[in-house]
Amino acid sequence: MDFQILISNLTNPTLLFFLLGIVATLIKSDLEIPSSSSKFISLYLLFAIGFKGGQELAHSNFEAEIYYSILFGLTVASLIPLYTFFILKRKISISDAGAVAATYGSVSAVTFVSAVSFLEAQQIPYSGHMVAVMAFMESPAIIVGVILLSIYDKENDSKSNLGSILSHSFTNGSVVLIFGSLLIGFIADTKQAEGIKPFTTDIFKGFLALFLLEMGMVTARRFSSFKKYGLFLSLFAVVVPAINGCIVAYASQFVTHDVGNRFIFAILAASASYIAVPAAMKLAAPKADPGLYIPMALGLTFPFNISIGMPLYYAIVTQC
Repeated sequence: MDFQILISNLTNPTLLFFLLGIVATLIKSDLEIPSSSSKFISLYLLFAIGFKGGQELAHSNFEAEIYYSILFGLTVASLIPLYTFFILKRKISISDAGAVAATYGSVSAVTFVSAVSFLEAQQIPYSGHMVAVMAFMESPAIIVGVILLSIYDKENDSKSNLGSILSHSFTNGSVVLIFGSLLIGFIADTKQAEGIKPFTTDIFKGFLALFLLEMGMVTARRFSSFKKYGLFLSLFAVVVPAINGCIVAYASQFVTHDVGNRFIFAILAASASYIAVPAAMKLAAPKADPGLYIPMALGLTFPFNISIGMPLYYAIVTQC
C-alpha cells in the first residue's frame, strides 16, 4: 500500500469531519444537524452522483463492458450474502444471520460517494455506468437474504412477505432517486445540463463533509449498543469486507482494465448497507436486532473503508 495515499486519505477533510462527529458525541456536545437538513443532504448527494453518472454515460459507447460490469456487480452482490450467512449462523440466530448477510451483500451509496471523492483527489476518472452498477447491486442481497430466511428460519413468515419486500427494495427512495437522476442525466441536453453544473459539482464535497459529520455522530451513538455482541462480530465487520474488497479488486481486471471502475467495484463489494437493507429487514426479519447489523455497517465497516480500505483496494487495482 502507498503510505502517501493512506496519509492523504486520513487527512481528507471529509474524513476529518466524520471524526469530528464522533468526538462531538463522545464529549456530549449539543452539536446537531436537523433531521430535515440531513435528509436534504442525503438526497442531494444521491441526486448529484446519479446526474453526473448519467451525463458521463451519455458520452460513453455502449460496449460489452457495460453489460459485463452490471452482470459482475449482480453476481458479487448475490454471492456475498450467500457465503456470509453460513458463517454467521454458527454464532448468531438465523434471523440475525440473514439480516447481517443481506447488509454486507448490499451496498452503501454514501461509501460509493466517498469513493468517488477519493478518485477525484487522485485525479482518476471512472465510467458513468458504474452509478448504474451501484444501483443494481442494492437489491440482490435483499432477495438472497429473504430466500435464506424462508429456507432456514421455520418460524419466520418471510415467504408471505416476499412480494412486498422485493417491491420495497426496488421502490426504496434511494434506489428510485439514483436511477431517476441517472436517467435524467443521460437524456438531458448537454448545454442545458451545464446550467446546474455548479450545483452538482462545485458544492458536492462541502455537502459530503456535512453529511459525514452527521454520520460520525450517528456512529458514536449507535456503537455503544453493539458492544454486547463481542469480538467475533467486530472482527467480521472489518475482516470480511476487507477480504471481499481485495478479492473483487483483483477479480475485476477480468471485467475491465479501467482503474477507476475496478476501484469502485472493490469498494462496493466491501461496503455494507445501512439504509435500504434495514428498511427491508423490518419486514423480512422482524426478530433480527437492528442494534446488531446497523452499528456493524455504520460503526465499523464504514469507517474502515473510508480510512484504510480505500487506499488498500486502490493499491491492489493499480498493481494487478
